[in-house]
Amino acid sequence: MSQIEPQTGNAGSSLPPPSQRKSVPTWLKDNLFTNCRQSLFTVVLVILVGLLVYNVLHWVFVTADWSVIPPNFKLLLSGQYPVAELWRIWVGLLTFALLLGASSGTWKGVITHLALFLAGLFLVCLVLPFVALETRIWLGSGIALIGVGHLLGRLKPAKKTMAVAWLVFIPFAAFLLDGFGVLNSVGTNLWGGFLLTLLLASVAIVCSFPLGLLLALGRRSKLPAVKYTCITYIELIRGVPLITILFVAQIMLPLLLGGQTTIDHIARAMIGLTLFNAAYLAENIRGGLQAIPRGQFEASHALGMSTALTTVFVILPQALRAVIPTMVGQFIAIFKDTSLVAIVGLVDLLGIARNIAANPEFIGRQMELFIFVALVFFIFCSILSYTSRRVERSLGVGDR
Repeated sequence: MSQIEPQTGNAGSSLPPPSQRKSVPTWLKDNLFTNCRQSLFTVVLVILVGLLVYNVLHWVFVTADWSVIPPNFKLLLSGQYPVAELWRIWVGLLTFALLLGASSGTWKGVITHLALFLAGLFLVCLVLPFVALETRIWLGSGIALIGVGHLLGRLKPAKKTMAVAWLVFIPFAAFLLDGFGVLNSVGTNLWGGFLLTLLLASVAIVCSFPLGLLLALGRRSKLPAVKYTCITYIELIRGVPLITILFVAQIMLPLLLGGQTTIDHIARAMIGLTLFNAAYLAENIRGGLQAIPRGQFEASHALGMSTALTTVFVILPQALRAVIPTMVGQFIAIFKDTSLVAIVGLVDLLGIARNIAANPEFIGRQMELFIFVALVFFIFCSILSYTSRRVERSLGVGDR
């Protein structure tokens, strides 16, 4: 039986496959105007969406009174932190910008996109009409340091040095914020606004990850004492609302430690958020561990690897890679849940907005305040979500 020869062109080469690309009119006809009923539905939906967008834009640019934001901009971002000591926050932020820029030049990839995000955010704040000249100088310096750091990272890439620098940055930032007796002490009762929100979320995310990892491994342990202790903790925390955990951390924790031991209010909130988030992360990680085939364990043991080495170098990398979307979703959730600390007396970004809205001078402008708060949360949650997608794409999650 003779084989069918492929069609060839004039030069004898095979013809390219048919193009799957469609013109805009063809795509609209195939997807939105296939028949009369679908065409009617499309027209009605376009009209409704158009009216909604028009009313929203009209309110934002014409009706809304945004004059409530400029006089309270500093209060929303840093609470009652003394104006004379704001340079300490700026130094910490510029150090972060320099390290992020250097990391983008050293590691490239996702870090580069985060550096561009931060530079863009600085640029947007810099062009705001109500920002003071001193703040513009700080913001411009931040953009410049991101660029300088990126160049330094490309010229002398040193991954180990960058990792050590990030570890040193954490106590350095804490020293700048508090002073610890070397600088003028700024009590945590003056910390507030978005500064407090960011601190609570950062500590909860960073500290809850290793704790959640240990809980997930402990729940799969063959030692009954370890296994059932982890199960009890996880199920107890997951069965209680976050606000209850915060109340326990604020009221019961000092009593449990005795009257002679005092813990700062913000530290109590950090402990409560960390313990709560760790329980949910443990279940996310446990799901990734259960997704690893048994053959992975058997193959590593056949190579002579111990259970500890198998877990650290074979199982955990695959399990964590599989649950990146759920872990980042939990990080976003805890970032938003930090707004609950306003109920226990801490003035985060939402708490500051509520206090401003209660001021007789700004009565009737609550919507503008809360939309500003929602925009801030949306920006940072979108950055986390985008970072997650980039990491998933670089690791090939769902592709292989």
